[in-house]
Amino acid sequence: MKIRITFYLICFLLAGSLSAQQTPAQKQSEAVTIVGATAHIGNGEVIENSLIIFEDGKITQIMDAGSTKMQYRGEIIQAEGKHVYPGFIAPNSTLGLVEIDAVRPTDDEDEIGEMLPNVRSLIAYNAESKVVESMRPNGVLVGQIVPRGGTISGTSSIVQFDAWNWEDAAVKVDDGLHINWPSAFRRGRWWRGEDPGLKKNEDYDQDIQKLSDFFAQSKAWLAGDRSTPNLPDEAMEPVFSGKKKVYVHVDGEKEILDAIQFKKDQDLDEFVIVGGYHALGVADELKANNIPVLVNRPHTTPNMDDQDYDYPYKLAKLLAERGVMIALESSGQMERMNTRNLPFYAGTVAAFGMDKEEALKLITSNSAKILGIDDMYGTLEKGKSATLFISEGDALDMRGNILSHAFIDGREVSLETHQTELWKRYSNKYKNQKEEESK
Repeated sequence: MKIRITFYLICFLLAGSLSAQQTPAQKQSEAVTIVGATAHIGNGEVIENSLIIFEDGKITQIMDAGSTKMQYRGEIIQAEGKHVYPGFIAPNSTLGLVEIDAVRPTDDEDEIGEMLPNVRSLIAYNAESKVVESMRPNGVLVGQIVPRGGTISGTSSIVQFDAWNWEDAAVKVDDGLHINWPSAFRRGRWWRGEDPGLKKNEDYDQDIQKLSDFFAQSKAWLAGDRSTPNLPDEAMEPVFSGKKKVYVHVDGEKEILDAIQFKKDQDLDEFVIVGGYHALGVADELKANNIPVLVNRPHTTPNMDDQDYDYPYKLAKLLAERGVMIALESSGQMERMNTRNLPFYAGTVAAFGMDKEEALKLITSNSAKILGIDDMYGTLEKGKSATLFISEGDALDMRGNILSHAFIDGREVSLETHQTELWKRYSNKYKNQKEEESK
C-alpha cells in the first residue's frame, strides 16, 4: 500500500513539474496598431496593405492603409510583407483534460456511466497544460473542450489558450451536449469467441431506444415535481430550450440519417454532426435540415478499401460544394498534440482543390459560427475580439507559419513553450560544438 501511495505521489509531482506554463499576459494597457500586413479577414476577404488598430481587447479599426490618413495609436508594429490572421479555433478537443496518456492522474477526459449530461469539461480544464501552451506558436488560440466516453459524454465549453485557471479561460460556458451515436456495425469481440471482422450490431436499435428513453425521462422530470434533485435530468433543460447545442459524434450514412430523424423527433434546433466520415452520401439531407458538420482531420488514410486514396483530403471541399456548412476538427490518434497542426489541415484541404481563403474559413469564421462565438471571434472585424496573430508567411503552410506576435483579447501572449526552450537549448549545444571544432 505504501509503495502504491508513493507511486501516485511521484506521478502527481511529475505532472506538476511538467505542467507549469508562462505567466498569462496582462490586460491590454495601450492601443496597438499593425501596419502594412496582408490581412486575411477569415470570411474570404483579404486586405493586401492593411491597417489594424485594437484597444481594450477589441478591434477598433481595420482598413486599407493606403486609403486612409488615420493617425496611428499606441504601440506601432510595422508588418510589411507579413500576414495577419484571426486566431484559429479548434473544435471538439480534449486539450487540458489529459496531459500525459501514461500517467493516469493527468487523464480526466471521461467519467463512469453512459448518460452523463451533467458532466462539465470546463471544471476539469487545466489552463497550465504544456500541451495547450504548444498550440499558440501555430496560431491556435481558442478551442472547444469536450469530454469523451459514454453515450452522452457531457457538456463542452469554449476557452482561450492563455489563462490562470479555467474561470479566466472561459469564453462560452457549457456551450453544447455531446452524444456518441451508436454504430450500426461493430467488430467481433474476441473475448466472446466472435470473428474479429465487422458485423451488424444487433443491439443498434436498442441502443437508440435507450437514448430516446433518456430524453423522454428527462422531459418528464422537468415537467413534473422537481423538488428532489436529479442532476442528469436538470442538465437537459437548456438542451430542450435550445440554449445548448447538441453535438452528435457519428460517421456512417445510416447512422447520420438516424441522427437526423432523432433531431426531428426530439425537436432539437441546434444540432451539429461531428466526424461525418461518410457524410458526403447524405449531404443533401444535411443541407436540407441546416445541419453543419465538423469534419475530422484530413491527415489520415481512407477507411474503406474502395475509396479514393485522397478521400480524407478532399472530403471537406466536396461537402462545401454540396452546400453543407463545415469546419475542421482534429480528434483521433494523439489528438491533443496534433491539434497544433490545425492550420496545416486547412492547408491540405486547399492543396486538394479548395480556395485558400475558403479553406481558412474552416478554422476561423465557420468554426466560430458552428460553435456560436462568431459575435466576437473568427474574423478580423471592427468590434470583435482582438484575438489574432502575425505570421512571417502563409500560416496554412508549415514553411510560412512562423509567428512574430500573437494576441488574445488584445493581450500579447508568449510564443515560448517547452518545445521552443528545448530547441534553443540543443541548437546552441551543437552550434557551440561546431564552433569549437572549427578552431
